[in-house]
Amino acid sequence: MCGFAGYITKNTLKNCDAKSILNDMGRVIVHRGPDDSGIWHDSGYKSIGFVHRRLSILDLSIAGHQPMYSQSGRYVIVYNGEIYNHLGLRKHFKKNTIWKGESDTETLLACIEVFGVKRTLERITGMFSFALWDVKNNSLTLARDRIGEKPLYYGFQNNTLLFGSDLKSLKQHPDFIGEISRKSIALLMRFGYVPAPHSIYNGISKLLPGSFIQFDVLSKDPQPEYYWNFKNLIEGNSLEKQNQVYEKAVKNLDIVLGDSVEQQMISDVPLGAFLSGGIDSSTIVALAQSRSSSKVNTFSIGYDDKLYNEAEHAKLVAKHLGTNHTELYIAPKDAVNVISELPKIYTEPFADPSQIPMYLVSKMTRNHVTVALSGDGGDELFSGYNRHIFTNQYWNAISKLPFSLKKLILYSIKSLSRNQWNKTLLPLQYLFPGKYKHHNMGEKLYKASKTLGSQSVGDLYTSLISRWDNPEELVLGVGTSSTLHETSIDEFVLNNDVNKIMAMDTITYLPDDILCKVDRASMFASLESRSPFLDHNVVEFAWGLPLDYKIKNGVGKSILRDVLYKYVPRELIDRPKMGFDIPIGSWLRGSLRNWANDLLEEKRLEQEGYFNVKLVRKIWCEHQSGLNNMEDKLWPVLMFQAWLEENKS
Repeated sequence: MCGFAGYITKNTLKNCDAKSILNDMGRVIVHRGPDDSGIWHDSGYKSIGFVHRRLSILDLSIAGHQPMYSQSGRYVIVYNGEIYNHLGLRKHFKKNTIWKGESDTETLLACIEVFGVKRTLERITGMFSFALWDVKNNSLTLARDRIGEKPLYYGFQNNTLLFGSDLKSLKQHPDFIGEISRKSIALLMRFGYVPAPHSIYNGISKLLPGSFIQFDVLSKDPQPEYYWNFKNLIEGNSLEKQNQVYEKAVKNLDIVLGDSVEQQMISDVPLGAFLSGGIDSSTIVALAQSRSSSKVNTFSIGYDDKLYNEAEHAKLVAKHLGTNHTELYIAPKDAVNVISELPKIYTEPFADPSQIPMYLVSKMTRNHVTVALSGDGGDELFSGYNRHIFTNQYWNAISKLPFSLKKLILYSIKSLSRNQWNKTLLPLQYLFPGKYKHHNMGEKLYKASKTLGSQSVGDLYTSLISRWDNPEELVLGVGTSSTLHETSIDEFVLNNDVNKIMAMDTITYLPDDILCKVDRASMFASLESRSPFLDHNVVEFAWGLPLDYKIKNGVGKSILRDVLYKYVPRELIDRPKMGFDIPIGSWLRGSLRNWANDLLEEKRLEQEGYFNVKLVRKIWCEHQSGLNNMEDKLWPVLMFQAWLEENKS
């Protein structure tokens, strides 16, 4: 697990200039690789340079040093990630092959020399991004893993191609322009993140998951090529294809997921796992413990506010499984202390409030281990989000309701504020089935009400995931530019709407929100996070299952639950989904109020010129009044403002 950056420029740089630039590009990402560093540059036909920062996980010796040459000398690589099947790949080489060490980087280069880039990408299992220079052909290849666990930015600035794991590195190059994209601000306001292929800067893109791109003689027009196309995969994979009875499917999922967990437990440094007490992380920990001869180290965080606290459940799961468990309880003051770090952790503005506990648990975990398994991906693969259940149960009925009835329902919901609904329904929670018990029913009702105007599943999805429904009204100068995802949900040729929503979550929300959050937070703490659910063999297995194996009786993750019940009693698991929530709304009225108010100060907003000042102040005052919890709308604005403050030139 590491970080890298580099450039290709038409301008021939002096040797000392190249070294200085590369050292600067690497210095700002030391947290991604504190154990070792290296630079390489070639000022021959074109000026090109690589810098690498290493977090040593496999082969701690100098044999894993990067940038690394292939044995023939044709290729030079800088690489970030892990190839979990690299030892298996070595078995395909001749027995007399001489290996310098045991690093997966050396294996990756050897495969590229024999199979070429695309065939190698198709053979490897892992999370990664890399930059590869072909000395023979004077070409650069950038590649990213199938699901998008590892980041990779690239783009032209002043006729120089810049690329790397972090925008912070690109900014160190003298040719970097750094013009902020107003369209990306609008996308951030809608989704809480800037979706790929966009970045916050004009001219800089994110490489899409499952793809690679090759630049030849500074060509400005190459297009990414897929070596693993998720859309084609799921559309070509009949959901009844496996034709296995449910019990056999449970057994097979246990095996394929367990194999992924075991493979990802390979490490030359201490390893542990995040444990929230929910289904996903509990399953990963259970499988890890079942395949380990020693106690697995597990880590969780909790809150004194019981409405948000899952630590008690995690502790019970850990006790049952017999793990070596550590927990940290955080208070509002801990969040305040992290706030100032967020623009440094997320060098592109990012607005998922769970970024705060994610960093805190990563920081705590790093005090004990260097690698941590996570449960990320379980929701997307096995119908774990409320929007999946909602669509499965109610969408067909809602879409057929007369307009007049929809209008009446909407009026009834809006007759009370969110907080009034919360107070009204909280005493009645005991009447609701377990899966419908939520402490924030007002927010849930208001969110559901947005679906009443949906004309298609695409409209439905957009309404459910949008923070700001019309971000072009908030962001100045964005015009009529599209503020939707590049891929439309209606493009998927699938047999039901739930699968379409799950597919969109997998190619957008998963890499651009969840995996971005985990990568930046864990790497800022110099911790490697691994996600066994995202092994492509697990992904492909999950998408070969019919939907009714995932949702039963209005409850998601049915098949995953039945795997977990083999290891953990049902009563420790069956409860309403909490997620990784924090009480950010109340904190913005309390300990975070002054910080937020400064960022949203009227004259400041006017001078910066990015937002509709009156609209921002209206939402801020409405939140402070206590009538409605407007944290979903406020947090993206605040995170952009905090990022802007950190990145002022």
